[in-house]
Order: sequence, then structure tokens, then C-alpha cells
Amino acid sequence: MLFKRLKQKIERKLLHLWQEKTGLTKSLRPLSWLYCTIIFFRKLAYRLNFKKTEKLPVAVIVVGNLTVGGTGKTPLVIWLANFLKDNGFKPGIISRGYGGKARHWPQQVRPDSDPYAAGDESVLIARRTHCPMAVGPERIVAGKELLHYHPDCNVIISDDGLQHLALDRDIEIVVVDGERRFGNEYCLPAGPLREPVKRISKVDFVVTNGVAAKDEYAMKYSASHYNNILDESKSKPLEDLKGKAIHAVAGIGNPDRFFKKLKGLGAKIIPHDFPDHHMYEEDDLKFEDKNDVVMTEKDAVKCKRYADKKHWFIPITAELQDKFGQAILKKLKETESNGSKTT
Repeated sequence: MLFKRLKQKIERKLLHLWQEKTGLTKSLRPLSWLYCTIIFFRKLAYRLNFKKTEKLPVAVIVVGNLTVGGTGKTPLVIWLANFLKDNGFKPGIISRGYGGKARHWPQQVRPDSDPYAAGDESVLIARRTHCPMAVGPERIVAGKELLHYHPDCNVIISDDGLQHLALDRDIEIVVVDGERRFGNEYCLPAGPLREPVKRISKVDFVVTNGVAAKDEYAMKYSASHYNNILDESKSKPLEDLKGKAIHAVAGIGNPDRFFKKLKGLGAKIIPHDFPDHHMYEEDDLKFEDKNDVVMTEKDAVKCKRYADKKHWFIPITAELQDKFGQAILKKLKETESNGSKTT
């Protein structure tokens, strides 16, 4: 736990540092150039077939990002899967299963899967979509396994994986944090970029978590209530948090976003931030007072085993413009005519 805390502090300091072009970040540019050179030759290896890219027999949509840190991919994946279902598709979802401790990969994920084995985000996605899902470090293997057990699946959404070049894809969606954007626009370790920022011009869609720039689609979150973790049928309107003293728990990429939301609702919060994908222990949720504990839905999937009647979570739903959904459907139709099976 001590190591995780130290790692978390370093990561947050870096995310703050990477927002500006300072003397320190500029001094790290040579290492960024080396990093970019490695990225270039890795891509070249795939382009020249020294490394193999495999295509699945159905259309593949990759939802990823260019920067380290949370940008909001998971809510978009949930929205996209449900949108496709509403429009007659039978989507499946693959992911890395980050944070999962399973001994064997890939893992099939169900709404009742153990988040400590399959990963917190994976279980959350399965619960919110009820779509077939498989996770593992090799996306192509996870995709094949998913199709083996669910042959009626006709489109696959890859949660993350923009840089996982072994998996061929038909549509690429990049999610951008509307507040941080691309920071100082340097690649690691001088900045937050996993790839040069020019990569954004080659993807099919850019979705911005917040205020969108030109040619981007804005994504907003809506929430109206908070649910009891032990009994989700019990819910209260968010207005009830006004003036209320609560413990706010978040183990996500950008916990400050969650804390700001609660403060904006008028809650008097005692913040408790944990590393992203933190695997909670019972002591993490024990506080001396009797105040309610409110957390994100991603945290709640891991905390149910330790929860009591004081523990609550806020479910959020992504909202996107209708024109984004129509553009996705149009692009999928184009992939169908190019040979990918989507019907």
C-alpha cells in the first residue's frame, strides 16, 4: 500500500508538471525523442509485416486515448455498447482487464464476476451493458475467445488498445480530457503523450470529456441520484447531499473531478483518494464517525464485500450528441461494404 501511495503521488505530480513547458520538462525532451523513435520503428515493423496484425471476422471499434491518466473511456464504451444494441447490433467488448489478478487469460466477464480477478472497469462495463465481454493482455486472443463463445456477436468494442497494434481495427475513437487536453504536448517522459499529438488527425472520431473543440464530439455526464451499495434499490436524489458531511472515496484516474462534483452539489466532503484501480481492503473504508461514505460506481464494484448501510455510490451516464451516433452507424455501414461482417 505504501508503494502504491508513493506511485500515486508521483503520477499526480507528473500530471500536473506535464501541463506546462518548463525547464524540467524541456530537459527531458531527448528522452521523449528516444521514446518517439521507438514508437516509430514499432509501427514500421507492423507496416512492413515484421510484426503481425490480425483481423477479426467482425468490425472492431477501438476506444482509446493519447495521454496517460483517465480521460473517460469507460463511460463512452458503456454508451457505445448500449447505443449499438438499441440499433440492432450484437456487440461484444474486449479489454485489458487492468488491475485484475486472474491466473489465466483471457477471462470471460459477467456482471457477477469478481473485480479482483477480472478488473474493476471490466465488471462495471459488464454490469452496465450486459454484453459478452472478454479481457486479457492480448486483445486479439480475447477477441477470438469472445467470438468462440458468442458467435452471434457482430461488432467488437475494444476498451483501450489504441496502441495495441496487433489488433486490426475498422474504427478508432480517441477520448480527450477536456480540462487537461494534451498537456504540454510532449511525449513521455517529458509530457503525458503516449504518441505524438499528430496521431489525433488519423483517428476516425475525437470525443471530448467536457468542452469540445472544432471537429470533436462533446461528452457530458449526467447523474440524478446515489444508490446504496448493499441494496441498489435504495436511492436518494443528489440534492440530499447539500450541506451533508460525507466521506468521499475515489480510486480513479482523476479523483479531483469526482470531488469537485460533490462540492458542486453542496456536500461537505472529507476526501479519500486512492490509486487508480485500487483493490480495497476493509480498513480503507473504516472511519471513526458515522458519516455516510459516497464513492464512484467503479469503486463500488470492489467495495460491496466490505460495505454496510452507510456506503453509497453515484452512477453516471454518458451523454453524446445524436450526430455522433449517426456518424458511428454510417462508418459501420462503410466497413460492412468493405468486407467486415456486421450483420
